[in-house]
Amino acid sequence: MAAEPSSPEPSSPEPSALLSVRNLDKHFPIFGTGILSRRVGWVRAVSDVSFDVLPGETLGLVGESGSGKTTTARTILRALTPTGGQVLFRTSSGVVDLATLSEAELIPLRTQLQMVFQDPVSSLNPRMSIEQIVGEPLVIHRLAKGNQLRERVVSMLEKVGLRSEHMSRYPHEFSGGQRQRIGIARSLVMNPSLIVADEPVSALDVSVQAQVINLLSDLRRELNLTTIFVAHDLSVVRYLCDRVAVMYAGRIVEIAQVDRLFEHPEHPYTQALLAAVPNADPDVPMLFALSGEVANPANLPKGCSFHPRCPERFGLCEQVRPELETLASGGSVACHARSPKRTLPLLDA
Repeated sequence: MAAEPSSPEPSSPEPSALLSVRNLDKHFPIFGTGILSRRVGWVRAVSDVSFDVLPGETLGLVGESGSGKTTTARTILRALTPTGGQVLFRTSSGVVDLATLSEAELIPLRTQLQMVFQDPVSSLNPRMSIEQIVGEPLVIHRLAKGNQLRERVVSMLEKVGLRSEHMSRYPHEFSGGQRQRIGIARSLVMNPSLIVADEPVSALDVSVQAQVINLLSDLRRELNLTTIFVAHDLSVVRYLCDRVAVMYAGRIVEIAQVDRLFEHPEHPYTQALLAAVPNADPDVPMLFALSGEVANPANLPKGCSFHPRCPERFGLCEQVRPELETLASGGSVACHARSPKRTLPLLDA
C-alpha cells in the first residue's frame, strides 16, 4: 500500500497578512480495481504551497489547466479538506487555522470567506428568485430579515449594476454577464474579509468580459477587497492583480509583483506562459514555446516537476526538487538555474 506523502514542518505566518498559507497539500487517493481494492497511489493535486495575502491585496493564481489553481482555492476555503499544511486566517479575535477546524467551527467564519464561481449558470439555483439568492447568506447566518434584508439585497444589486425590479426574476431571465453579477452580489452581501474568484470571466462572452472585469476593479477599490483571483487569462491578471503566483503541477514556481513578473519573468515556465500570449507588436521578442506534456500529478518526475519540458535543465534538476527562494528583486522563484545560491554552469559538461 502506498504511503501518504509527508509534508515539511509549516513555517510561521506573516504578521501583517490576512491569510497565510503554509505547506498546503491536497492529495487524492488512487484505488486499484476489484472488490477489495486497495489504495495504490496518490494524485498530488497541491503540494507544499505557501503564500501570504495582505489586506486589500489581489493575488493572482495562474497556470495551465491541471496545475492545481482551483484545488488550492477550494482547499483554502475548506470546500475540500486539506491533506496537510496550514491555512492561517486573521480574524478580529486572533489567527485561526482553517485547515484544522471542524465543520461546526467553520460556520461562523463562512461570513468572512466567500467565493465567486466560474460558471454563472450552475452556481445559481434556478428555483430561487434573485432576491432569495442574494439574500440567502444573510438569512442562513441570521444577519438580517424583513425590510432590512430587502434593503441590503437592493443595495448590493445596485453596486453590481442591477436594479431593484430584478429581484423578483429568476436566473434564466438574465444573460451570462448579469448572472455573474448576481453571483458577485451574493458573495459580497455579507461584507466578507476574503473573496476567492475562480476564473469569474472565463465562461462569459468576450463582449461582456470587460464589463465584469471593470466591475470587479471598481468594487475592489470601493470596498477595499482582499481577493485571490484564479485565472488563466494573463491580460486580466495584469489588469486586476497586485502580485502573481505561478503554479505548475501543484506547486508554486514563482511569485512576484505583477509588473515585475510580466516584464522580467524568472522561471522558464513563467516565460513560456507569457510567450503564449498573442502580441500584435512585431518588435516584441518571442520567448520559447513549451513542448511535451503537463506533468502527471499521479506520477510526478523526480526532482523539478518541470525539468522534462525545460530548455535550461541540467543534472541537478532531475534529482533535487527546487525550493522557493527569495531573489534580490523581491520576488521568489523555485528554479535551480535561477537560485541565488547557484555557482555552477547552466548545463552539465
